[in-house]
Amino acid sequence: MSATFERRSVQSSPVQGSPVQIRPASPIATINGAWRQPPPDTGGVDIVETPPQIRAPHTLESRPVPNPDFKPAGRILAIDDDTRLLQNFTLALESDGYSVETADNLADGLRLAATRPFHVCLLDHNIGYDSGLEALPRLRELAPLMRVVMVTANAAIDDAVKAIALGASDYLVKPCSPEQLRISVARQVDTRRILDRLDTFEREAQSGVPALTSRNKAMQAAIDMALQVARTDANLLLLGESGTGKGVIAKAVHRASPRAAGALVTVNCPSLSAELMESELFGHSKGSFTGAVQNTVGRVTHADGGTIFLDEVGDFPVALQPKLLRFIQDKEYERVGDPVTRKADARIVAATNRDLDTMVKEGQFRLDLLYRLNVISITLPPLRERPEDLEDMANGFVRRYASDYGLPARRLSPAALSQLRAYAWPGNVRELQNMMERAVILGRNEEIGPDLLALSASARNDAQPGMAISLDELERLHIERVLASSDSLDAAARTLGIDASTLYRKRKLFGL
Repeated sequence: MSATFERRSVQSSPVQGSPVQIRPASPIATINGAWRQPPPDTGGVDIVETPPQIRAPHTLESRPVPNPDFKPAGRILAIDDDTRLLQNFTLALESDGYSVETADNLADGLRLAATRPFHVCLLDHNIGYDSGLEALPRLRELAPLMRVVMVTANAAIDDAVKAIALGASDYLVKPCSPEQLRISVARQVDTRRILDRLDTFEREAQSGVPALTSRNKAMQAAIDMALQVARTDANLLLLGESGTGKGVIAKAVHRASPRAAGALVTVNCPSLSAELMESELFGHSKGSFTGAVQNTVGRVTHADGGTIFLDEVGDFPVALQPKLLRFIQDKEYERVGDPVTRKADARIVAATNRDLDTMVKEGQFRLDLLYRLNVISITLPPLRERPEDLEDMANGFVRRYASDYGLPARRLSPAALSQLRAYAWPGNVRELQNMMERAVILGRNEEIGPDLLALSASARNDAQPGMAISLDELERLHIERVLASSDSLDAAARTLGIDASTLYRKRKLFGL
């Protein structure tokens, strides 16, 4: 026998002379239990055969010690003037790992919704003298990402339709069993997380994130460390030249972390002024500045339960750095034009191509903020120091853009690869990606030749004897250039002063 939450005996509102029950197959998900009259000494709440999993002692001494590493399955807000019903909701949902906060009046409920991040709100239809239905628009304005489930003793179809029209996501009819409540809440939590991640998936699909593998020892070591750190909640600072793949590493860290179900939100620090950055990051209230025509939630709200990637954090406005430091330390912030303190739980992954230590000495970056960001730092090597990866990455970009555009290109010619290896790559992986896209678009054959490569003459890697490179690397570069300028392998062998079989072995050794 299942438990049933009841508040009091209430007759269904008639619609055209007969009570209406909303069927589960309806677009409005409805949960309806058996109507029962609770005993007079229950305070209006009846729990029949409460299952063991939702029973909990009420004494403070007997409660288990909270686990600081515990991540709730979802954060739930319940607003109802019946405190016994709120207790029953809390017991039922906390047994499934949810974090539940309650309010027995509308004012407290609105305050909680405005200051704390919740996935789902269970909202009573009538809360004392206040109407939960009429408060729906205000609740949606304060917490636009929160899913709202109306909980009411009225099964009339008109009320359900009105609630959905005002922004409710579901409509439950009292009394309902604990299992019915859990099903409704789980559905809304899942929907919220799917919506949170939708934009991230679309951006990643467009960006074409390459596989996280490398033949270069330094790069592979950086990847391994990033994936090891990903399993924790530690803040991560990614260092390296522009275009080395810091954004790709940030995405991989998020995917491999316990926060993967949440959103990865990117903040491009150099792109906005201090005023716009504050609004973008923390949100703003209507009328707080010219053009603020509505309340807007910030990136930290979207990233709650997930990860914020601060791209080029060295350009983060100095005036806003104390507010960023406070958010990192306390998870608290205020929207522009709104004094209400809010909370959000987001991990920070930051990246920069600048020397933050020097910026600290020059007063352009706060030392305490650097300490908070730099719990773990990883430096990514530039592409010119990763010659082992060049061919795989270049041909990978060629195949990807050929598929995207429906064009014939499939690979780079040996001569084209030779020129790529002799290039210094000032723009790193981003420059390689853009160059391959251009070559695919302009190419008419399956093989891309050197004539389609937009190589900057000033960035050619003219290796000379005496430079700080190994003998093997110098030999490889020399053989590449001779091959690129020779009409045949026999001609290249004569120029190099070796026989054709030796040249064959050298080409196999160097992967030419």
